[in-house]
Amino acid sequence: MAAKVDLITGFLGSGKTTFIQTYARYLMRQGQRVGIIENDYGSVNVDMMLLQELEREGAVTEMVIGGDLSSYRRRFRTKLITMGMQNLDRVLVEPSGVFDVDEFFDAMYEDTISSLCGIGSVISIVDASMAYPLDRNAAYLLVSEVADAGIVLLSHTEKKKDGTGDRRTDETVRYLNQAMQQFGCSRRFMEQYDQKTSGYGKDILLKDWSSLTDADFERISEASYREFDHVKLQTEQAFQTLYYMNLGRGREELMSAASELLGQGSGGKENRYGRILRIKGFFREGEKWLELNATRTGLNIRTLSEGQDVLIVIGEHLDAKAIDERIGAKHI
Repeated sequence: MAAKVDLITGFLGSGKTTFIQTYARYLMRQGQRVGIIENDYGSVNVDMMLLQELEREGAVTEMVIGGDLSSYRRRFRTKLITMGMQNLDRVLVEPSGVFDVDEFFDAMYEDTISSLCGIGSVISIVDASMAYPLDRNAAYLLVSEVADAGIVLLSHTEKKKDGTGDRRTDETVRYLNQAMQQFGCSRRFMEQYDQKTSGYGKDILLKDWSSLTDADFERISEASYREFDHVKLQTEQAFQTLYYMNLGRGREELMSAASELLGQGSGGKENRYGRILRIKGFFREGEKWLELNATRTGLNIRTLSEGQDVLIVIGEHLDAKAIDERIGAKHI
């Protein structure tokens, strides 16, 4: 039987890796053999390190690191073929946070890949804490991620005591509809919370991920995908990534730099460093490795079993020289 391939999309910092860790464990509890393809356009893949625990639990993991876009596409297809030949039941694909979903469908419809794998569910993670509206490039990528999704999961949410959505989640769903209209997509989501579906209709789930039941995961795994057209943009050059290796910096220094670079409190507008969307990486504190994950809406630090001394800055219109000066190191 051909492996089902699920695509888990989401903008930078939306929580894709966290969801995959939870979802993969559900699938493995059902006795399924699970593979994970972790994609990134950059030369250092931080999220792959976060999936190593799943590998120890029995998941098969592969990483795609692209250089130019054509190399990235070729390597992605090779990994799909490799996974398809390993008698897996489910393959979870986590793309970069600036990934155009059409890349996935283009690959899956190729004869060699379609003979080994079939499309499962397209799952879109949408961050309800982001500062909407987004600029044109970011809005396009969001539309690309939700237009064909079989199910949308809202992350970084808050709910009222009665379990319904709050103003922030309501506004997020309204913005999804506005963005799809902006790019000529006819899909629309229900904008009123529905208690029966624990979300905004059957296509948007609003539930704390720690409380997801097996029935919820079954709903997600069987969500399939939709087919809606929308205006296409070329965004390959719109986003930039800067890498800093072996900084040897501590918690306070990194937190201070991240807060200034992101311009927290500026409403997501550009500052003298550009429009930075996310800063992520690892640093050491004594014998412990810690993960840093920062966006304009918050900064999180958590302990990990292992890591690598790396800091990654992702955004648009970046002034690399100014960022280098603030961090005190030259990006690679």
